Amino acid sequence: MADDWLDEVKWAPDGLVPVIAQDAETGKLLMMAWMNREALQLTADGGHAVYWSRSRGKLWRKGEESGHHQVVKELRLDCDNDAILMKVEQKGGITCHTGRESCFYQRYENGRWQSVEPVLKDPKEIYK
Repeated sequence: MADDWLDEVKWAPDGLVPVIAQDAETGKLLMMAWMNREALQLTADGGHAVYWSRSRGKLWRKGEESGHHQVVKELRLDCDNDAILMKVEQKGGITCHTGRESCFYQRYENGRWQSVEPVLKDPKEIYK
């Protein structure tokens, strides 16, 4: 059956699976988000990242507002079948809604979180 590969994913009780987006060329971790079955199917079919926005309760096509689309180069399922690694080409070099390359821009240092990566573009210029 055509959807057998989707049945192999161990979806959480809420119907979601965590997804890590990684730069296909550099290996840098860019972001973590969630996908439901439809988002994963759309991503595989279209070659562009589609996530499930838990806060908005709807599909979220990465870059639909910012223009910072993710072109999917490879999808991988972990050994427990409950997490996905997606290797992508990040268009525009910005992943995070804060205007940074990666959502993982804070590092734990001396008992607190420190921002250690620069803002590449003011979010006010990205989201109008």
